[in-house]
Amino acid sequence: MKCPFCGEINNKVIDSRLSKDGDVIRRRRECILCSRRFTTYEHIEEIPIMIIKKDGRREVFSREKVRSGIQRACEKRDISMNVIDAIVDELERDLRETGKKEIPSRDIGERIINRLHELDDVAYVRFASVYREFKDVNDFVSELKSLLSQQ
Repeated sequence: MKCPFCGEINNKVIDSRLSKDGDVIRRRRECILCSRRFTTYEHIEEIPIMIIKKDGRREVFSREKVRSGIQRACEKRDISMNVIDAIVDELERDLRETGKKEIPSRDIGERIINRLHELDDVAYVRFASVYREFKDVNDFVSELKSLLSQQ
């Protein structure tokens, strides 16, 4: 690891700590040449998950895109960012645990819809309207009837 201050490659690890979730190791280092200290973080190199879009295109899974979509659905609802982040974390963990390198976008959408359905009906309908591409008011009405019949 190169010292950010003098560029020297030789340094020693003074302290190592595991993050709360166990995914990252924080290391305090001291440069042998200039004796200055700096921090490095060690992460597991993840194999990217490819998403197969409806039109057949493939793109890398983006936590930010998922978080953004959920945030829009939850706008002005009593749902904290911690809850939204937990949904995104859970989704990504579940996708990685499948062991698949390519996952259809509809699978991700359905997982999010199911989770929002448990969490908040309004957020669920908002997300469903975009994800399921409601064409008109009748699509909304039929989804709301379905939702009300389940209660």
